[in-house]
Amino acid sequence: MRKGKFVMEDMLFQEEEKIVQLAMEIIIQAGDARNAAEQAMDHIEQFDFVSAKRCVAQAEAYISKAHNVQTEVIQNQMAGTEVFQPNVLFNHAQDTLMTVMSEVRITKKLIVLFEAFFQKMGG
Repeated sequence: MRKGKFVMEDMLFQEEEKIVQLAMEIIIQAGDARNAAEQAMDHIEQFDFVSAKRCVAQAEAYISKAHNVQTEVIQNQMAGTEVFQPNVLFNHAQDTLMTVMSEVRITKKLIVLFEAFFQKMGG
């Protein structure tokens, strides 16, 4: 009877370790996206819209990677192929990803607005 308990605890530890690794992957990719968006904002300040757009494209690539990890976890949960216990770090990762997605979306809009303004001002 005791052996079964240790096997179950080991399985739970492995599941916890995996979800933490996946959460960290999302957080890292989202952080890289945030950094790229901040660089885009720096380029907007200098009216360098080509570089700003390049940085936003990089940010979107990072977001895509993070979103793919998140989607895979959710799909596996729904299919029952992997079952994870609720995890605060994974929730934080999802929250971070959603926030950064909004930041990138706003940065893209700022590029459009500032570029139009710059052109109207004769730039």
